[in-house]
Amino acid sequence: MKYTIKNQQVSYGEAIGILLLDSVIPFIPGDVANATSYDFPVRFKKVPGFTVARAVGKDDTVYSDLLAAARDLAANGVRAVTGDCGFMALHQQRLRQDLGLPVFLSSLFQIPFIRHLIPAGTGIGIITADSRSLTQNFFETIGISFGPDFLISGMESCPEFASAVMDEKGTLDAKKIEQEIVTAARNLTQQNAGAILLECSVLPPYAWAVHHATGLPVFDTITMINYVFSALEPHHYKGFM
Repeated sequence: MKYTIKNQQVSYGEAIGILLLDSVIPFIPGDVANATSYDFPVRFKKVPGFTVARAVGKDDTVYSDLLAAARDLAANGVRAVTGDCGFMALHQQRLRQDLGLPVFLSSLFQIPFIRHLIPAGTGIGIITADSRSLTQNFFETIGISFGPDFLISGMESCPEFASAVMDEKGTLDAKKIEQEIVTAARNLTQQNAGAILLECSVLPPYAWAVHHATGLPVFDTITMINYVFSALEPHHYKGFM
C-alpha cells in the first residue's frame, strides 16, 4: 500500500481532537484530559486563557482562541473535535460551521438519545460542575429542549470537588469526590431518574461507582467520544460462521 503525507503533519493516527481548558487540575485516568482513558490515540490542544472561570461563566470572547486551537487540531489530522468542558458547547454551532468537521463539545448532546432509551415518566439525572450555570437558556442556546425530565444536581457545594476542580488547589482526592458524586446520584434516583448523565468532563472516572450505587445507565463525555470514534472508524469484523 502506498501512503502520502497530509498537511505537513509530523504525527498520524489521531482521529479525535480534544480542546483543553487552561487549567491545572490533576487529570486522573478516566478524565477526558487523560490519554489513558481511551483505547485509541487522541490529540490534545490547550486553548490559552480559556480558564475554568471563563468556561463556567460562559465567556464568548474566547471564541477566536478556541477556533485557532481547533484549526490546529484539524491541520494535524483529527477528523472530529470535542472538549474537556461541557460549557464549551456555547460555541458548538459556530465552531462546527467554521471548522468544517464534526464537533461535539458537550456530553449534554446525548440527551435526545437518552430520552428515547429510558421509560416514560422517568427523568435524566444530570450531574454538573455548577448547576447555577446550567440554565434553561443555556440548554436552548445549544439546541437542546429544556423539559421537566431534567433533574439537575450541581457539584459546586461539594467541598473536595469545588476546591480541586473549581478553585484548582493543585491536588485531588478521588475517593472524596467519588463519595460526593455517589451521594448526588443517589439523591437523583430518589427523584425518579431513569439514567444519569455526567455533564462535567472530570466526572467519568466515577461512572462505575455511580452505576454500582444506583443500578442506572451512566452516560458521560467518554461514552460520547467512544461513540463518535466508532462512527469515524467502524469496526472491521472478522469471524466465521
